[in-house]
Amino acid sequence: MKTVFLIMLTVCCGFFCGWKSWLPAYLLDHSEQCIEYGLMVLLLGIGIDIGRNKGIFRKVKHIGLSLFLVPAGVIVGTCMGALLIPFFMSVRWNEALAVGAGFGWYSLSGILLTEFHSPQLGAVAFLSNILRELLTILSIPLIARYCGPLTLIAPGGATTMDTTLPLIARYSGRTEVTLIAFVNGLVLSALVPVLVPFFVKLG
Repeated sequence: MKTVFLIMLTVCCGFFCGWKSWLPAYLLDHSEQCIEYGLMVLLLGIGIDIGRNKGIFRKVKHIGLSLFLVPAGVIVGTCMGALLIPFFMSVRWNEALAVGAGFGWYSLSGILLTEFHSPQLGAVAFLSNILRELLTILSIPLIARYCGPLTLIAPGGATTMDTTLPLIARYSGRTEVTLIAFVNGLVLSALVPVLVPFFVKLG
């Protein structure tokens, strides 16, 4: 719980610093670049950790094609969850699937749905997928404590290859889970520009 509190506190501090313009103008004007550089440093550290574990690739080779069962499960779970949305909101089933198929990649899914459907659905995709990423960041410590290392991958969706990967690496405590998370994020990121337009056209 302490870690979740610290994460929430950090996000809130960042929000108020940006809202009140308490940071230097350079940081405010280049906040996206600062995030990108910080993420690169974190990913570099993860890459070093994977690289120094000489047995990791033997383990992945032993896993074989079943490695792709994780992204397949995330896709199925996300789609099943999305299909529940029309029972509570006035959206069509294919629109709900298209929003869910963003898999947490809020920027691309928002743009795709704005282009292929409407600005309104694009805004919904942006907000729902950014909320997925935020909830993943907040919930990973709890999932690690009560569920197990492999389950950390599912909530993050496509973000497990970048923004949520450092948290997965820290709380899983297993290098092979980190590598599986990266592959999961890579596969889902590649499928976002395919599945989002596909589901839109089903309507």
